[in-house]
Amino acid sequence: MENIDLLQEAKRRFVAELKAQQGERNLDLKSEVVVTRPLGTKEAIGDPGRDDFPLLRGKEQLIHAHFKGVFGQAFSADAGIFQGSLEKVLALPLQSIFERAVLVAGMNAVLRYLDLTGGTVHCKDISPKECSLLLEHFLREEKVERVGLIGLQPALLEAMVNALGSKRVMVSDLAEAGGERYGVMILDGMDSGKIFEHCRIVFVTGSTLVNGTIDGLMQEAQKHGTRVVFYGSTIAGAAFLLGLERWCPCST
Repeated sequence: MENIDLLQEAKRRFVAELKAQQGERNLDLKSEVVVTRPLGTKEAIGDPGRDDFPLLRGKEQLIHAHFKGVFGQAFSADAGIFQGSLEKVLALPLQSIFERAVLVAGMNAVLRYLDLTGGTVHCKDISPKECSLLLEHFLREEKVERVGLIGLQPALLEAMVNALGSKRVMVSDLAEAGGERYGVMILDGMDSGKIFEHCRIVFVTGSTLVNGTIDGLMQEAQKHGTRVVFYGSTIAGAAFLLGLERWCPCST
């Protein structure tokens, strides 16, 4: 995947799937409508029992797409409302984060409708806690020596520290650089190469597909031979299209 624009490649494969399914599913790209809107925090995550998620602090928006009765979502730093045909979604220039979020959320909804992927809706209420416990179990079962996290998700970071101890965990984030959580210093998200250098397995937020950082991160992973596991509902459709490993056991 070196030197590939992964969002554009996912879009290309998405279009190929649409063409393959057009006759069987009677899809009309000019008339089938995708509607997206940002969700309020309670709609998006409910009450997870903690208040340190970026979504609850207003640092992220969850863009919710509706297509023929099914839903797909994507995290975005920018919010907005979109309504248009599938053809218009595919014609978006993808110059802004919001345009990329509309495409990603729309792809998730459509691929869910086509029964090609699942887990396109973010978990809520107690589910983030359940997800963290499952991750803790996974890391112990896999006998992971050192793990990285790109994109601060506090419940997942806590699980990593519980499983391995703070000295065996590395984390980076674009917004929280320089801080400390659970005894782990947060690196600048633009300096994530160190994490791939020192960790054999790195969990990466799927929102990197929307904010445009995914390509550089995957090049770093290839350079160091690092196993990358994407987490979250944002990358559900692209993970299917591109054959990426994904962790999101509690999404629906």
